Amino acid sequence: MTTKISRRGSLQKIARSLALTTLGTSLSFRLEAADNALGPDLKGNINHSVCRWCYRVPLEDLCKAANEIGLQSIELVGPQEWPTLAKYGLTSALPWGADLGIPKGFNDPQYHDALIKKYEEVIPLAAQAGFKQIICFSGNRNGIDDEQGLENAAIGLKRLMSFAEKHQVTLVMELLNSKVDHKDYMADHTSWGVALADRIGSDRFKLLYDIYHMQIMEGDVIATIKKYHPYISHYHTGGVPGRNEIDETQELNYPAIMRAIVETGYKGFVGQEFIPKREDKLGSLKQGVEICDI
Repeated sequence: MTTKISRRGSLQKIARSLALTTLGTSLSFRLEAADNALGPDLKGNINHSVCRWCYRVPLEDLCKAANEIGLQSIELVGPQEWPTLAKYGLTSALPWGADLGIPKGFNDPQYHDALIKKYEEVIPLAAQAGFKQIICFSGNRNGIDDEQGLENAAIGLKRLMSFAEKHQVTLVMELLNSKVDHKDYMADHTSWGVALADRIGSDRFKLLYDIYHMQIMEGDVIATIKKYHPYISHYHTGGVPGRNEIDETQELNYPAIMRAIVETGYKGFVGQEFIPKREDKLGSLKQGVEICDI
């Protein structure tokens, strides 16, 4: 009982802090951030975002760099960090804070109650912050076959759909490779994610098509995007092999991929999620944005 009250109190404090920070941000700063939203040279065809974890710099520094580069969003940040984004006039195209970690997902019924409890706590906070999506995961197989995992995940996620629809927040399941980075992860092919979306049958469930991960697992990136784009509400980048800079040192043609994404009519965000090898990490981030800004 004590833990439950503590968690609720903590979430309420986060919500109050978020509201106060957002309201307290000066009008002049927010207008300046809006004026600079596209940066000096960005074309506006792609909404640019960045995943926090892979750049390993303080959040405030990343926020400042985002404003300078022209990024509109910082992803994979939890509720405690959302007020900092608001301070810099940034959104989060894909926050987190409700999952149990990548291996423990909706494909295993033993985690359903805990996951649903956490998502029902965090989804209203995301909606209050103005965020439209939140990440979720299939989980690892752990001996569960893919068909049973598909059925389990659909049952668990359907329990959340009316709640997500009420708050107008979309649950976005990330497709990850199980060959290199996330051994045994179940949602490792686009077709599995599409089958899950069809079983759930709600516009509040979509897929995160991570270009790096899906190149490793199945290739055929542009054709897959063209075929399945109605199921996709977010994209991530990363150089193959190695998940480093997305420039000429790796095998993917990111300008061509971005053009294919734009041609589908996509209006969401593309998040840079590569691990820079260069000492100038934020310089690599700026280069990645410029490569994708077709």
